[in-house]
Amino acid sequence: MINLVWLKTFCTLVDVGHFTKTADQLFMTQSGVSQQVKKLEQQLNTLLLMREGKSFSLTDAGIKLHQQGQSLLQSSAELEKAIQQDDPYIGTVKIASPGSIGLKLYPYMLDIQQQHRQLAIDYKFAPNKNIEQDLTERKIDIGLVTELSKAATIISQKVAVEPLVLVTANTVSTITWQTLTTLGFIDHPDGEHHAQALLSKNYAQFEHISQFEHQGFSNQINLILEPVSRGLGFTVLPLYAVKAFSKPEKIRVHLLAHSVNETLYLCQNRHSLENNRSKYIKSAIIDFIA
Repeated sequence: MINLVWLKTFCTLVDVGHFTKTADQLFMTQSGVSQQVKKLEQQLNTLLLMREGKSFSLTDAGIKLHQQGQSLLQSSAELEKAIQQDDPYIGTVKIASPGSIGLKLYPYMLDIQQQHRQLAIDYKFAPNKNIEQDLTERKIDIGLVTELSKAATIISQKVAVEPLVLVTANTVSTITWQTLTTLGFIDHPDGEHHAQALLSKNYAQFEHISQFEHQGFSNQINLILEPVSRGLGFTVLPLYAVKAFSKPEKIRVHLLAHSVNETLYLCQNRHSLENNRSKYIKSAIIDFIA
């Protein structure tokens, strides 16, 4: 591989046409310029210059190297600039969250992207466990989860709390343990976690979600309440997910005796180098959700 330092010295010498002036321009000695050109010739095993006293002329190999070397140096400079560039409004930020959070957050992320067209938001809806795995493997920059991670590689920051609510069809006016067992449960990716948190605090009979007849499952957050609205079962969701349902008149939110809040954590891999665009998006998320 061609040494780019020697190549830059050679190309500058050809452009300037004089050893002393090249040395001044590159803040080198004249002998240093000569030595680097000789090293480049040795590396390529070919003569690049025909020295004629204080002047020189290019060999055919020297002409070729100068022509193509300039392009190589320019590409190298552009690559270095691109790597060093850390503009908060340029590049891609990869985010993952449970769907309930994404319903609220993703449209806001698109608002930001519309303001900064060189900023790309990759947003994935996923359950907590998958997000934790993606963070560990550095597949995403920012993860939002509702269960505090125990992984040593993950840094978690509490950013918000949201009440969990029990939801049925609008035709169900009161809730008892018997009502729940009759209705059955509409599950979703975080259904077991949500139900365990809320129902265990309100019903002494509750042990596990399997106590209720399984009446369906959806991993599309905007569709979880569709079977509920049709009277096919009940479910437990964060309040902001319920508010996003398109047919609010068909469902009923039941506030139980003992309220339970779900904590939202913003997470990152502690070993990932945080760039300015990730810092900007993280700050925007915290401000918006909080």
